[in-house]
Parts: sequence; structure tokens; C-alpha cells
Amino acid sequence: MTTKSPIVDITDVPRVGRSSDDMVKGMQRHFLRTLGLSKACISEHYKYQALAYTVRDRLMENWKDTKEAITDANGKRTFYLSLEFLMGRALGNAVLNLGLDDATTEALHKLGLDIEEMIDAEHDAGLGNGGLGRLAACFVDSCATLQLPVTGYGIRYEYGMFRQHIVDGNQVEEPDHWLREGNVWELERPEYTQRIHFGGYTEHYRDENNVLRSRWTGTHDVLAVPFDTPIPGYKNNTVNTLRLWKSAATDEFDLGEFNSGDYAQSVAAKNEAEHISMVLYPNDSSENGKELRLRQQYFLASASIKDVLRQWVEAHGKDFSDFAEKNCFQLNDTHPTVSVAELMRILMDEYRLEWDEAWAVTSKTMAYTNHTLLPEALERWSVPLFGRLLPRLLDIIYEINARFLAVLAQKWPGDVERQRRMSIIEEGDVQQVRMAYLAIVGSFSVNGVAQLHSDLLVAGLFNDFYQLWPEKFNNKTNGVTQRRWVAMCNKPMTSLISKNIGDSWITQLSDLKKLAPYAEKKDFRKKWAACKRENKERLAALVLQDCDVSFDPDAMFDIQVKRIHEYKRQLLNLLHVVHLYNRIKRGDTANWTNRCVLIGGKAAPGYYMAKKIIKLTNNIAEVINNDPDVGDKLKLVFFPNYRVSAMEVIAPAADLSEQISTAGKEASGTGNMKFMMNGALTIGTLDGANIEIREEVGEENFFLFGLDAAEVEATRGNYNPNAIIEADEDFKQVMNLIECGHFSQFEPGLFDSITGSVRCADDPWLTAADFRSYIDAQERASIAFQDQEQWQKMSVLNTAYSGKFSTDRTMQDYNRDIWKLTPVQPKS
Repeated sequence: MTTKSPIVDITDVPRVGRSSDDMVKGMQRHFLRTLGLSKACISEHYKYQALAYTVRDRLMENWKDTKEAITDANGKRTFYLSLEFLMGRALGNAVLNLGLDDATTEALHKLGLDIEEMIDAEHDAGLGNGGLGRLAACFVDSCATLQLPVTGYGIRYEYGMFRQHIVDGNQVEEPDHWLREGNVWELERPEYTQRIHFGGYTEHYRDENNVLRSRWTGTHDVLAVPFDTPIPGYKNNTVNTLRLWKSAATDEFDLGEFNSGDYAQSVAAKNEAEHISMVLYPNDSSENGKELRLRQQYFLASASIKDVLRQWVEAHGKDFSDFAEKNCFQLNDTHPTVSVAELMRILMDEYRLEWDEAWAVTSKTMAYTNHTLLPEALERWSVPLFGRLLPRLLDIIYEINARFLAVLAQKWPGDVERQRRMSIIEEGDVQQVRMAYLAIVGSFSVNGVAQLHSDLLVAGLFNDFYQLWPEKFNNKTNGVTQRRWVAMCNKPMTSLISKNIGDSWITQLSDLKKLAPYAEKKDFRKKWAACKRENKERLAALVLQDCDVSFDPDAMFDIQVKRIHEYKRQLLNLLHVVHLYNRIKRGDTANWTNRCVLIGGKAAPGYYMAKKIIKLTNNIAEVINNDPDVGDKLKLVFFPNYRVSAMEVIAPAADLSEQISTAGKEASGTGNMKFMMNGALTIGTLDGANIEIREEVGEENFFLFGLDAAEVEATRGNYNPNAIIEADEDFKQVMNLIECGHFSQFEPGLFDSITGSVRCADDPWLTAADFRSYIDAQERASIAFQDQEQWQKMSVLNTAYSGKFSTDRTMQDYNRDIWKLTPVQPKS
């Protein structure tokens, strides 16, 4: 019997070179041999692919070294489970983190190509729909830079967040098939495919030792096929892994049905299985949408946990006694929290641990991050739906809840009302499974994502649980990665900063404090302003291309880009724009500051009011941008299809960052941090991370307005928006312009629902309450912008004091308090 040996001894494979000539040869080789093309091909996409494969070659060696180093270290590992990873484009980030900027630029120059054109040829990876997914992307970037052994787990959506088109001012969604031309950056790993169960029923039996056990049987299974994406750290030879699961049928089709002519039925199982990873976050307004979303969540949880357990058993056998010491699952929001029940199921049903043993493992490995203060955003699943799809897990959740209620009864005897409030199973006409409560009960750590958010969680939403387990709760203020959000996307500013204080800030953002004294240097401020001007010209070109509106780079660039949602108050921004328009029309333009307002973001397909706000934005823009009386004094655009690659142009160009959510509603925000790092000044409420941004930069460099969280709560119940409007002549005129149909002359009553919401005493967003304070803060910002010397000082200081808001710091906080990992240095 012969022993199998590898095809090639990879220790003898020479490492690829990193010079420009090596890059040229690599591109030529991939163009010919990987892509099978000749010089007759002029497609930019294939040139991009050849470059991407060439860069990927340099990642592969470090990727292998990192995996081997983590295995050899045999230390603790963390697995970050998230339904979203909004990665954006990979090429520019990989080139930066590998230190290949100069070599790549020079190589492309030799070939008559341009790096920007190559980067633009890549599709944004459509794996998220907003801040949650972008945060996850920043997290895995920082973990690689800090050399923490963290693996990301998500779903490989075939169609990402929809592409947004504007037709007659309305949002129109079309599928974003971001994978239509393949994905250079992923590797399929079919050998690690997992089988995922749905449906069926629970069967109880006695094992060979006469112990009563349970198993899940009669299931309809799908396969989870992993695709791995390399996540490079910054110039440190570390490449971590993001593993994304694609759903597939267990059998391609029923051959009998196919032969009998029933072609549709023969592939029905295949189609149904593939639906799970087909579309990011289906619209869950229908029962079918809810079911698909629950399928996605369980699919992610089960595949990921099985994968981790597979690796554990291969290395340690079926001894789980120190599993919790070596592994941690970080649950990114409530979406993956079914993981608690799934880990229990596998440990008990497949590895035959007793309940107490399995619970000790589970409750010491699960950690939960909450991202919302909105009760309606905490996921709940109807028991009938849950039981039909995941019957065995529902059994386990009922048992978890029974044991938990016993703990409550012991802690607070006779307090039945408290038990009802805290029960994982919510009673009612239709029982509901409260997923956030399952996460809290099953986790050893529960964190919010900004200090105010965490404080409000323990004071309100989760106060009962805080009283029971105060030690579980902690805060981890979010951040963003300065590699992508400054070093990669803002080359002019990056160069200027590094020439003056060195480039250590790219991995130690707190070093930007060295920049503060430069705010007092006139020559430096002049160069700083020139960088901002260059970035504004780049954004103006993009706005002209996508919106057919001319932005003057000398005007204030006033930016609000984020998901369209009532609590984020794009509407308040529009009321201010109409106020400025009204001032121009009535001749009140003394001491005027020209302003270009850009609003961007996607509305959920079923969110009526958010879509109506987009329509209002476009109607107002149509009037303002075509009024000769207005001219360059004021411009407004709704930027279509807001995405990561667009933000990479928008953030460096912003003068004023709009962070105007109702206080107490935004968990953190991360756009506010990206703008701050790039030298924008913030106009905002005391909400989310705005509070900490203001603390860092100083109140004199922040335009504050509005009620704080306590005042918001105090206002409810005695709120009279109509009286506020009637008492404010400016506000009255703004409302009249919208209500009289000035912005909807051929569509009477079009915006009645919007103005009605402003006038409603039950408006949860208190838009009218903050109107006057917001208008006054905007006027302060306008006046401040006229003194460009002082504005540039404030801009420099915003960048200088943004050090706290790096995800490097965030990840170090997670690691110090929750994960307790030891960094791993690859050998090569």
C-alpha cells in the first residue's frame, strides 16, 4: 500500500516578486494563461481581472502562512457571525495593505494602464445594506491588521442590496447581480461543505446505554458550500479569512421526474435550496419573506457552527471540556442569535453532551452585540413558523426558557409580571420567540456600540436583564478603518499628513494628535485646503456624471448619506433646504454662503415613508436647480445608488457632515466617523457616537442642536408640533411651500403623508421640536464657513482628534474585555 503524497512540495515553490517588473509579468501571464486572452482584447474588465489575479498571488502566500501560524499556535480563536459584510471593492484595499502602491502604479504605467480605471472596473461586493455590514467589514480588516485570529462568517449572496435607480423622482429597485462576471477574490472550498436541516420533526429514542436522547429527523436538507475571501492586514504579512456560505441542493434534480417530462418539478428542490443565498435580506413584509429570512439566519448559524466544530474535532477529538477556553462566537446583532440553540442541539444530539455540559460550553462561548434601540428592530419569530422550519431548535428554546424562568422565580419570587416581560417566549394571540432575549440569556457578554447606546440599553430596553446580570453588559464604541477611509480613499490628505507627522497613524490612529499644532500653521492650512479642493472637484465630477447637476467646489458641500429612515431625519434636512430656498426667493441673501446639499441612501423596498422622502428630495431638487433666481446659491441632489465606492469619493469631499437623528435613536453611526477623519465638521444631535465625537474634538468644533435623549423622552405626551409651527414664521412658510403643492404642482396632495407626520402629536422623531434649533445651527455653520482660515483650523482638528474612532481601537477593546485572544505572527 502506497502513501499518498502531495502533488508538489510547496516549500520549493519560489515566492512571487513584488517589483513593478514582476507585476507586469504576472499580469501578462494571467491575461494569457488564466483568462485565455490575447492583445486583441480591449475590455477593461479583463485587464482588471489580470491585475487582481496578480495581486491575489501575493496574498496567497501570506494567507497560507497565516493559517499555518494560527494552527500551530493552538490558541483561542473568535468567529464573527454576521448576515452582512459590506466589503466594497477589494483591489485598492489589497494593493494598499500589501504595500504594492508604487509597484502597481509603475507596472500599469509600463502597460499603458491607469490604476483608477482598474479600480473602477471592479463591482462593489453586494453583501450588506448599510452601517451594520460596513462595520463588519471594518472589523475584519482591523483584526487582520492587529493579527488577531478572527474568522468572519457570512452568506455569499448572489444578488446584493438592490441597485437604486431614480425614475421620475421615485426609487426603483433592480437586482444587483454583483457576481455576474465572477469574483477573483474568492476560493470555493467544497471539501468543507455542510448539510443544513429544515422541517421534519423531533424524535426521542434511547441510545445503546439506555439514555433518553433526541434527534431531528424527516428533514429537508440543503448544502452550505463555503467560499473563502482573503482579508489582508496592513503591511504585516497576515491574511485572515472571511468564509461565505452558498446554498445548494443535495441532489441536482429528480431524474425520474425529468425522464417523465416534468422538468420544472425535477429541479424544484435545487431552486428552493439556492433561494437561501440568492438575495440579501428579502423583503419580509410577506410570510414568504419572513420564512426566507429565518432560513437565511439559521443557514448562516448552522453552517458556521458546524464548520468550527469540524475543525475542533479534527484537532481535539470529541472532548469539549476546554472548547470555551479556545473559542468565541461574536454575534453581530440579533440575526445570528439562533446560534445559541444550534450549538446546544449539535452538542447534545450529535456529540451526546448532557444539558448542563452543553449549556456550560454554549453560555461561555457566545457574545452578543446589539445595534439598535428601536424595539421593533429586535427580531421576533412566530412560534408556528419557527416550529415548522426548526422544530428541534424550538424544543431547545422552550427548555432554555423554562430553566431561565426558574432562575427568575428564584431571584424574584412571585414576580410573575417580570417573568412575563423577560420570557424568551412572548405570549399573545400568536406566541413569538424573542431573539434578542435568547441572545442575552445564552451569552456571557452583551455590548452596545456607543456609550449613550449602551447606557440607554441598560436603563431601558434591557433593564430587567441588567438587574439580573449587570456583569454581562459593556460598551464597545464603534469605529472605522483608517486604511480604507483615509489612506486609500483620500490620497491627497494622506500624503500631506504623512509628510508632516509620518505614517504611523495608518496603524495607530491616535498618532493623528500630532497634527493638532499644524492647525495653527497658515502654510499647512493652505495645503490642507488644496487637498479638500481636489477632493471636492472629484466629487463634483461624479455628481455631474450621475445627477447632471453642477456643484461649485467653492461652495459648502453639505452631505447626508445613510439609509433613508425617518429616525435619521433626512426630512429635517429637507426642511432646512426649503427654508434656504424660501430665503432666496424673498431676497434675504445678505451675507449668504453658497451651499451644495447632497443626500443619498436606499429605502427598504417596503418602506413607504422612506420612499416618499426620496421623492420629495428629488422634487425639491428639480425646482431649486432649475430656478434662475437661485443659481449657484443653492444646489440639491439625491445621489443615486449610494454604495461603498461612492462613499470613498464623498467622504473626502465633505465640508459639513449631517448627523441629525432624533437623540436616543441612533445606536452609534459610523458615517459620522468617516467624515470626521476626512476633516468634515459635524452638525448633529447628542445621539450615538456624536457625543463622543464632540467630546474628542471640542464643542467649539462641532455644531450642536436639538433635544438630548432625556429631553426627547420628557417631550413625549405633551408635544404640540402645530403650535411650534404656528409660532415660527420661517417654519410656517416652509410647511406652506410643501403643503400648497409648490414642489408637486402636477401631483396635488403627493406629500400630505409627510407634512402630516411632521404635524402629528405622536411623531416619534420630533422633527418639529428640533426645527428652530437646527436652522440656527445651520446658520452658525454658514457664517463659520465664510472664514476659511478658521474653518480649515477646525477641519484639521477634526481629523487630528479622530483617533478614538478607529476600528483598531474598537477591536482592541473587544479583545481585552471579551475575546482575550493572543495575536499570531506568521512565520514568513
